[in-house]
Amino acid sequence: MADSFQSSIKATSYSIAQIAKHLNARVIGDDSPIISAINALADAQPGELSFLSDKRRQQELKSTQASAVLVNEAAAEHCPVTAIIVDNPYAAYARTATLLYPQRIHIPGIHPSAIVDDNASIDITAWVGPGTVVEASAVIEADAQIGPNCVIGKNVHIGKQTTLVASVTINHDCKLGERNLLHPGVVIGSDGFGQANDKGKWLKIPQLGRVIIGDDVEIGANTAIDRGTIKDTVIEDGVRIDNLVQIAHNVRIGADSVIAGQTGISGSTQIGKNCMFGGTVALAGHLNITDHVVLAGRSEVRQSIEEPGMYGSGTPLEPMKKWLKSAARFKQLDEMSKRLSELEKKLAQLENK
Repeated sequence: MADSFQSSIKATSYSIAQIAKHLNARVIGDDSPIISAINALADAQPGELSFLSDKRRQQELKSTQASAVLVNEAAAEHCPVTAIIVDNPYAAYARTATLLYPQRIHIPGIHPSAIVDDNASIDITAWVGPGTVVEASAVIEADAQIGPNCVIGKNVHIGKQTTLVASVTINHDCKLGERNLLHPGVVIGSDGFGQANDKGKWLKIPQLGRVIIGDDVEIGANTAIDRGTIKDTVIEDGVRIDNLVQIAHNVRIGADSVIAGQTGISGSTQIGKNCMFGGTVALAGHLNITDHVVLAGRSEVRQSIEEPGMYGSGTPLEPMKKWLKSAARFKQLDEMSKRLSELEKKLAQLENK
């Protein structure tokens, strides 16, 4: 039998009453027990807190052993333990997890193996990890956490409480706001893919812009955001970007938008606020996507979107034999269209007679 996993991350303990106060929530039941962990409904034990955000888990709620559960008003009557009443249990879970598991902060200072230019400015409350390089005129503000093996280029500005987990590269002149979180392998400010063709030979176009990132942005592992050709590439406040996303030069992403993994956004595309893109979405260049647009996974966007709403494209999954037949018919569409047009003309002639 495999050993059960126990996280090495230790929670800070709070009473149910304290958690409810933090959430501005109402409690039904005993609010005195101490909560020292969060767990799934089916696995939670006394001293742990859980949440119900999916109606399909209703049966698990009835048998949970948690000391308390975050539920909405409708589900409270089915809760056999202390209920913490909130409008959005999933959001309340996120806030509670942040309360119970505060971000681990390194002791301020610069690791002896870090290489820091004499003209760089690093706040005394910041941490710079082993193997990290900080180039001339870079600025690292208070409580920033720069993990091991990062590269901070010339004239880079990193705002307060921003964390670079490890092996993050911020190229010259780029600017990051406050409370950002960049996961391992992120590259900010590489050259955009600018090439000019001269009689069959490619000439590189110098990329003179920057990348400007607002506050409270999270960027997933191995995501690349290219610098602008002339103007800047801009990521506004509150944006969430998943792993392995490619954002090309001069793109602008509006505040509080969410972009899932393996999405590719071509150059000079402008994306509005509060947009949501599923995985492997592909956007052509020089498009304008308005606010509040939702793109289903694997969507291909070839034209601007002017109306908010949900959009999708692509062929859904089907059995291989059926797919092969469909693929064969795709190649016949042009010929079938011509034949249909000819038949329509003949039919029109017959109707006229």
